[in-house]
Amino acid sequence: MNRKRHVWISLTAALLSALLVYGLYQLQLRQIDLQETIQVAVPVQFIPAGERLAAGDVTVKSIAKSAYLPGMLTDTEAMIGMETAVPLGEEEPILEWKLDQYRLLPARDESTFQIPKPYILSISNGIRAGDRVRVYTTGEAADSARLFPQAVTVASVKTSANTEIDDMQNPNLLSMASGDREQMYASRRDANGTIDAINLNLTEEEWLVLDNLCKQGSVKLVIAFSPESLDIPGMTGGEGEGR
Repeated sequence: MNRKRHVWISLTAALLSALLVYGLYQLQLRQIDLQETIQVAVPVQFIPAGERLAAGDVTVKSIAKSAYLPGMLTDTEAMIGMETAVPLGEEEPILEWKLDQYRLLPARDESTFQIPKPYILSISNGIRAGDRVRVYTTGEAADSARLFPQAVTVASVKTSANTEIDDMQNPNLLSMASGDREQMYASRRDANGTIDAINLNLTEEEWLVLDNLCKQGSVKLVIAFSPESLDIPGMTGGEGEGR
């Protein structure tokens, strides 16, 4: 009986030791998991709804891996040019649903303005809806200059028949949404018409500056295609990109 008793005591002790070792192992794993961190994208300051994100608006912050939630964004480059759907708090991890990719809509401080034909001297033929363009002024009574320091977004480009200019078989906006830079380039070669009207997303201040310069007729606009148009969020260097 004593022998059997010793056997059971030994087995019980061995089992308790195994459970203790397993418990310590799980506790160590839990501690390691809590100590591990992951970098997520956060705003550097409070950002209101309707703002378009620029490179200086977001950074990365380390959080515990156990605190990471599905939908938290980690790639700050992919967020540039996107619009905030809701306000973003300072250093608050940015969730995917809080950003919008609809580049044709004006931001909260912008409106869509159709630029009067008499204001325009020339428009680059390759411009399509969703592109970024640079606006310049020229005229006999004024020095040629860039009107706005930043490129502005094209809301639409129309033919004289009020039809959106695009390649109907390979629409530029669909190529842009799918991140296909090659198809974006190809769609500009088979347009369905000549640009007759262009609509730009401008702030009120930008429009007033433009209107005051051009309404007398001595200053005209040159609207040029910007290489920023091919900067698809989430894509980095590749063939065909400029400097």
